[in-house]
Amino acid sequence: MTTPIITKATNILREGGLVAFPTETVYGLGADAANPDALQRIFAAKERPYNHPLIVHISAIKNLNDWAREVPETAIKLAHAFWPGPLTLILKKQPHVSDLITSGQDTIGLRIPKHPVALQLLQAFAGGIAAPSANRFTHISPTTAMAVQEELGGKIDLILEGGLCEVGLESTIIDVTRETPVILRPGMISAQAISALLGMQVALAASEAEIRAPGMHHLHYAPNTAAALIAKDEVSSFLQINKDPVAIVIYSEMNMPEIPNVHWVKLSDKPAQYAHDIYQSLRSLDHQQFKRILIERVPDTTEWDAIRDRLLKATGGRK
Repeated sequence: MTTPIITKATNILREGGLVAFPTETVYGLGADAANPDALQRIFAAKERPYNHPLIVHISAIKNLNDWAREVPETAIKLAHAFWPGPLTLILKKQPHVSDLITSGQDTIGLRIPKHPVALQLLQAFAGGIAAPSANRFTHISPTTAMAVQEELGGKIDLILEGGLCEVGLESTIIDVTRETPVILRPGMISAQAISALLGMQVALAASEAEIRAPGMHHLHYAPNTAAALIAKDEVSSFLQINKDPVAIVIYSEMNMPEIPNVHWVKLSDKPAQYAHDIYQSLRSLDHQQFKRILIERVPDTTEWDAIRDRLLKATGGRK
């Protein structure tokens, strides 16, 4: 049974409005994917360049063909294994798909989110919902409804409450239009899990001049406070020379001396928990008037790929 708030949300979408809704990854800023005027509103609200494609959320695997004209067997395998869930498939688009969604490319990103509110909305709307993260362009992605309000309040018509997002990082994006699938954006569904399922080694995209998927800009997911990466063995020497109010985000075990102007944040050394917490932690630190946020470099191992990608972009690679 459709709830009154879901009915209200679907009516807003059908009238060309914007609805922010929770997914298991981050909150999305949704618009009717078949309405170019509504899609324009997404870009305006986010102050997002038009060369950054949008992901279209659907409610069922059977709806893939509504948006994609070629759906290879690899895509079907991945969809059945990981949907609903944090995986976006890049496929050849149907001719009717707006260039606003694809940034003029011949491919489209599609996924089924794993959140009860998102699924209720999609099923009630009975169409595709284009939804990038519900934040201003390059800012930290929101993982709570309050963070959406902070980012875009006054620019959107409705925010659906869904609690704190379970995963906390954006979806893995994989291009399945090529003979060998290529991961364009790492996420918490790993290359290893995908390779094991498909029985083939998938590739990780090198830096491409063309922005083929969301999150490929060199600066993304960034706090307003200047942020930089720091190695564990550099922390003690930094503390000896630092005079500014700084926050230091770490995951490994190290001495955390009580020093004026230094605020320590200890996150989990488990990738899933770290991913769940990092955006909310950075957003909280952003409110506290630090001069800088220093983030300990995470391990150079595959289970940390998505986190490492987001931290590099959140800091612009600054050391």
